[in-house]
Amino acid sequence: QVQLVESGGGLVQAGGSLRLSCVASASLFSINDMVWYRQAPGNERELVAGIARGGYTNYADYVKGRFTISRDNAKNTVYLQMNSLKPEDTAVYYCNARRAYSGGSLNYWGQGTQVTVSS
Repeated sequence: QVQLVESGGGLVQAGGSLRLSCVASASLFSINDMVWYRQAPGNERELVAGIARGGYTNYADYVKGRFTISRDNAKNTVYLQMNSLKPEDTAVYYCNARRAYSGGSLNYWGQGTQVTVSS
């Protein structure tokens, strides 16, 4: 069982920045991947950025060069630094933790934090 709590969302103007935080109830070393997703009303949930236990990162094409995912293992926290925000970035951002086991993997989700980018 992993509990996740996101924070840091808010209302910003286009071109502004936000830093999202995701605090996990377990050590990040016990989690295979930490991933940020986002979902706008009526849209599918989509991957934004991820970081693996070994440090590998990946980003959606539309955020490359603007967003950075990082972690603080001592605080069990993953961050998403979002710069040069655009109105199309408006969505609820969710933190996801994937933990592998012998028969597959389990995914844990936070409650989400709203990001709204105005024109």
